[in-house]
Amino acid sequence: YSRQQLPDYVRRHHSEPQVSEIVSAVKSLMHNSAATVEEVIAQLLSWIDQDQKITPLKALQGLIWEAGYRNGDFTGHLYEDAARNLRRWHEQGIALYVFSSGSVYAQKLLFGFSDFGDLTPLFSGYFDTTSGNKGEAGAYRTILQAINTPAAATLFLSDIRAELDAAATAGMQTTWLVRDHPTSPHEVHRQVQSFDDIVLAQ
Repeated sequence: YSRQQLPDYVRRHHSEPQVSEIVSAVKSLMHNSAATVEEVIAQLLSWIDQDQKITPLKALQGLIWEAGYRNGDFTGHLYEDAARNLRRWHEQGIALYVFSSGSVYAQKLLFGFSDFGDLTPLFSGYFDTTSGNKGEAGAYRTILQAINTPAAATLFLSDIRAELDAAATAGMQTTWLVRDHPTSPHEVHRQVQSFDDIVLAQ
C-alpha cells in the first residue's frame, strides 16, 4: 500500500513541515542536498524494494498508513484470539508492550485502527528499532531497563526464531507463535498455535 501511495503522497505533501523534514533526512542519506523531489521518491522506492529499515522511510510510511486508516482503506489485521487475550491480560493487570521493526507511530496506527477497534489503551508502551535490532539481545536488555522488569518475569512472544533466540539470550521467557506451522518438538522455545494456549503467571 505505502509503495503504491508514496510517489503521489510525497509530491502533494513535500512542502508540509512533517514531510519536508523527512525529505531533508533522505537527501542527507543520499549525500545530495540538491536532490529533486522525484530523485527523493526514487530513493525511497528503492529502499522499499530492498526491504531497508531506514528511519525516514519508516516515518513516511507511518504518515501514508495513517491517511489510509483514516480514509477507511484498510484496518490493522489481528487474529481474534490475539485481540481477545490481550484484552483479558490487560484486565488482569498484566503490563503489555509492543516491540516491532515498524515505527512506534505505525504500531499505534495498527492497534488504533484494528479489526477489533482501538486497542491502544491495552498497552503500557511501544518499542521500535530505536531500541536496537530485534535479532540482537542488546535490544531486549534496553527494553527491560526501560520497563524496569526482571528478565525472568518477562514473556516475549514472536513467530520469528532469531528474535526468540535474542530475547532468550537477554534472559526473557519466550513463546513461539507457530499458528499452522509447528516446528520441531525439541525446540528450546515453547510453541503455541493460538493466544488461547498461552498461560501467564500472575
